[in-house]
Amino acid sequence: MPRDGTQVDPRPHRRRRPGGARRIALYLAGLVALLPGGAAAGQITVFAAASLKTALDEIAADFEEETGHRVLRSFAGTSVLARQIEQGAPADVFISANPDWMDHLEARGRIAEGTRRDLVANTLVLITHGEGAPVEIGPGLDLSGMLGSRPLALAMVEAVPGGIYGKAALVNLGLWEAVAQRVVQTDNVRSALALVALGEALLGIVYATDAHAEPRVSVLGRFPADSHPPILYPAAAVVGAAQPETDEFLAYLSGEAGRAVFARNGFTPIGE
Repeated sequence: MPRDGTQVDPRPHRRRRPGGARRIALYLAGLVALLPGGAAAGQITVFAAASLKTALDEIAADFEEETGHRVLRSFAGTSVLARQIEQGAPADVFISANPDWMDHLEARGRIAEGTRRDLVANTLVLITHGEGAPVEIGPGLDLSGMLGSRPLALAMVEAVPGGIYGKAALVNLGLWEAVAQRVVQTDNVRSALALVALGEALLGIVYATDAHAEPRVSVLGRFPADSHPPILYPAAAVVGAAQPETDEFLAYLSGEAGRAVFARNGFTPIGE
């Protein structure tokens, strides 16, 4: 014991092995090198129309596995997403269910120049809960009689693309006035689909791809293509988007792998 009374630890002093921080750095660098392409993983935030959910979830999972990038996805009605982006929501990619809302953001300087492209097309169908006999959709369809007192589910007809297309088709075929009072409007087309799937609405007007994704409904008929504007889904990078991950994802969406997934889910892919 030293003369000043302090105690000395009798165990032999272990010298700290040099280079610990360096070894950790090398280890982390090794993990990064194992990522696809040997590059650090990035993160992409995608705002997409609700009708894309099934296909886009599959595409995002494939893209993440192939590249190591993480894809965060927010699905809602196109109008809701567009307004959020306009107000500064941190999206990297926007995929709209119609060109008008993409035009809206582009006119306000929120879309990165040169990144816009049409990804896929869709069609509009009349669905019912469970099984139902097919009908020919045209001016002579007694849609009001089919409904009786039951509701017709549609996305919001003044704001959401699925509802806008649906109302346009009914107006063009001369069927709107007879059923307008029985239309139940929802925030997005997937919510309209859910009402029919649950039996809360007898009939609904949705995209063909929505019906494809829901086994509890059946398609009664397809609306004529000339009864509504073409249903196109443009995609683009938002100004300030993460680079180069966003460019990679947009290319993947419109590439062979992305087109294959869209086709399996009932969309009509559009090549670049």
